Amino acid sequence: MTGPYDDIINLPHRVSASHPNMSAIDRAAQFSPFAALTGYEDAVKETARLTNERVELDESSKAVLNDRLCMIQDTLEDQPQVSITYFKPDNKKAGGSYLTITGGVKKIDEYERSMVMQDTTKIPIDEIISIDGEMFSLIQ
Repeated sequence: MTGPYDDIINLPHRVSASHPNMSAIDRAAQFSPFAALTGYEDAVKETARLTNERVELDESSKAVLNDRLCMIQDTLEDQPQVSITYFKPDNKKAGGSYLTITGGVKKIDEYERSMVMQDTTKIPIDEIISIDGEMFSLIQ
């Protein structure tokens, strides 16, 4: 039985003199998936990421925080160990997250209205929602 390609089926493979052979990686790259909407998947993930809304403290909570800040200021030379929960605004969308940091207080910068921890973390005083520690257990 003869077929339409019998005249070329046994010929040697042609190798081009002017074009080098393509590597297997380059040949495979021709068939890799194509993303027509670049950045779409990242945008969906960003939209799905949850943020918290900032809590407004009432006057009595602000007074308690102020008293605790004054106590910390009075005992700064002892570098008191405290746990501070504060709000960190999100850079990309509305809201943010609440973080709690535990450690020694290095200084309170009244000009910048921030608290500097021993590990050099700066916490804006206006974003603090609670301060806890052993030094406050005696006054409760």
